Amino acid sequence: MRHLPLALAIAVLLGACQPNPQTPPATADNAAPAAPAFAFEEATIADLQAKMAAGKLTSHALVQAYLERIAALDRRGPALNSVIELNPDALKEADALDAERKAGTMRGPLHGIPVLVKDNIDATPMANSAGSLALADHHPQADAFLVARLRTAGAVILGKTNLSEWANFRSTRSTSGWSGRGGQTKNPYALDRSPCGSSAGTGTAIAANLAVVGIGTETDGSIICPSAVAGLVGIKPTVGLVSRSGIIPISQSQDTAGPMARNVTDAAALLGVIAAPDAGDPAAAERSDATPIDYTAHLKPDALKGARIGVVRKLMGYQPDTDAAMERAIAALRTAGATVVDARIPTLGQWDSAEMDVLLYEFKDGVNRYLAGSHAPSKTLADLIAFDTRDAAAEMPFFAQELFEQAQAKGPLTDTAYIEARDRARLLAGPQGIDVALREQHLDALVAPAMSPAWLTDPINGDHFIGAGYGAAAVARYPSLTVPMGQVHGLPVGIVFMGTAWSEPRLIELGYAFEHATRARTPPRFLPTVTPAAK
Repeated sequence: MRHLPLALAIAVLLGACQPNPQTPPATADNAAPAAPAFAFEEATIADLQAKMAAGKLTSHALVQAYLERIAALDRRGPALNSVIELNPDALKEADALDAERKAGTMRGPLHGIPVLVKDNIDATPMANSAGSLALADHHPQADAFLVARLRTAGAVILGKTNLSEWANFRSTRSTSGWSGRGGQTKNPYALDRSPCGSSAGTGTAIAANLAVVGIGTETDGSIICPSAVAGLVGIKPTVGLVSRSGIIPISQSQDTAGPMARNVTDAAALLGVIAAPDAGDPAAAERSDATPIDYTAHLKPDALKGARIGVVRKLMGYQPDTDAAMERAIAALRTAGATVVDARIPTLGQWDSAEMDVLLYEFKDGVNRYLAGSHAPSKTLADLIAFDTRDAAAEMPFFAQELFEQAQAKGPLTDTAYIEARDRARLLAGPQGIDVALREQHLDALVAPAMSPAWLTDPINGDHFIGAGYGAAAVARYPSLTVPMGQVHGLPVGIVFMGTAWSEPRLIELGYAFEHATRARTPPRFLPTVTPAAK
């Protein structure tokens, strides 16, 4: 769930929103492998529901088409390696939903829609492994709360997606998108580039049209980062909006699941299904109002008119092409009617060491609780450490497990050191950080570049992480939303919108209006590599 840090005038607007003119043409050196024609390329939930309502499509045919797409692109062709396991009951589930539709029963907008979920979420009858061989034979007895919500809403769980093993919380030198069980997931825009993590498989699969929508999880960046580098919309909800029950944890303070989609509309529809109170998740008790929200009612193309947006420029400056894309995005915001001002998070970066202490403490406690309560073959974090040591050739060919070992050395959650670190991190990032920034200039949201363009995958040295804009919202437990803002040398980059707790409706309004104004998403071409274009 976590990506580990190493600490317009109309003409201009159109330049930012169309495929980047610097994107190199496919040549003999970087030619895209031929991808089979796909009838549902970039199809939306509304597109597919209209076809099914008209009798031109069934859920069975739709699921079959995505299964064939996975076989052609994930298993063969560019071999994206994003789907770690398929649901053997997917077609049977689709048939049952088709029968309901024929009988006049419709469960909602996801009825018959194929969805992929990350492989740290319980979804029967498949394994839930966090990508680890230690849990390759772990088959939960029940669905996670959010998966049950999806199925009740009529979604077909197509399968599970690969991830950075243990949600990128095993080693500081981990490689995004690699797991011992699933291998290395590729970025569909350039196969030698990182898919980012830890929701790498979901990001790649949805960008490549291997399902309609997907579920990722985040502790600090693992929805926003893979969404940004895959040209997707990703929503990291306020902690407590979406249940964590049945999800292999890192942090009870920061963990959440959320939607990953090719457009804001689909992401909003998906969020509306999975956002629900769960008595089994203590974070849900913090919600002041548990009334269901129709997030699709907040899809307002003119929502930027009169909005006040703050640019956190201290979250820029690490990559010049990303900065240039961000300046074009700022111009697009202004053209769409927003007032855009510079903003500051006064406590930026001051929570880093406290956050790491919190995650180490909470990982040990949380993973021990999950393992003990789910009949998993390993019962404790100590068991996992021992397994990796015994099977080091398969589990640790590239990086070790020093974060596991540091977490194992921590005491219980009653330790004063833990309680002080937890309260300090949350206060600095939230009330003294984002909330101050919003209040100082009466802002609707803060924005920054979500991520740099994807770096080259490097299993020897690990991730080449140079900067991102999502961390404050993650530590504060506040929502964030990324939307594509263009490409840099053929690689997608996204803008991230951040707000205070429970501000998802406003962020969706702003993100949808930005998307409506820019239309910046470009589907992937599965290039072996990209060659930087001369300026």
